[in-house]
Amino acid sequence: MAFILIIASLVFLWIVSLCKVLLLPRIPFGNHFTHNNGRAFRKRNALLVIAHPDDESMFFTPTINFLTSKGHNVQILCLSIGDADGKGNIRKQELFQACVALKVPMQQVKIVNHPDLQDGFGKVWSHNLLAKIIEEEITRCCIDMIITFDSHGVSGHCNHRDVHYGVCKLLHDTLQRDIEVWELVSTNILRKYSGPVDIWLSIFLAMLHTNGTMQCLVNEHSRRSVIAMAQHSSQWVWYACFTFYYKTID
Repeated sequence: MAFILIIASLVFLWIVSLCKVLLLPRIPFGNHFTHNNGRAFRKRNALLVIAHPDDESMFFTPTINFLTSKGHNVQILCLSIGDADGKGNIRKQELFQACVALKVPMQQVKIVNHPDLQDGFGKVWSHNLLAKIIEEEITRCCIDMIITFDSHGVSGHCNHRDVHYGVCKLLHDTLQRDIEVWELVSTNILRKYSGPVDIWLSIFLAMLHTNGTMQCLVNEHSRRSVIAMAQHSSQWVWYACFTFYYKTID
């Protein structure tokens, strides 16, 4: 009997959490993510900095959906073609197709194919080179917000982590503009595979940061996210999209 009660409680918690996830996008949430210190709304030029084609769909679709639905401009800078398995040209096209599904115009997507920025575990990317490329894109597109990985890179991939440190290099050493930078917070494997149940902890952690330096974003268009990920057929193994939360890079 006790075992049945435990299972029933877990199922009930999962269902309630799923309802919370589905209903939360209808509630104004995460406004500080695009409003500077409580000031009036203004259109942002956000630059999403990723390492490989499919990163935008695998990790950042809730963010892209949130920004585009609020009328902000989203630029995507992909720092490699993902050619570790010799599928770089295929993956480039998959990225463009995914961006169509995500309502990001193709002219706002830039893919870098630099000999020193090649996809692969053990491939070390120069933080100075990354900072230089990112700075050029910021200047070209008048960017006032950057979104990227945190120091663990979400999945732990070394290229993701180098992108983070490249942004930090730019932020701390060369960037002279008033620009806001957010990083996607990595979570442990239990939270990654807990599905909608993680919404409670994500919201709680965001609420602890009353100054708005951590925000929880719930995917407003899950179907759109799945369609975007489906474009990456060369990489599609398993995918789930519920919640992501961010904090600012100091």
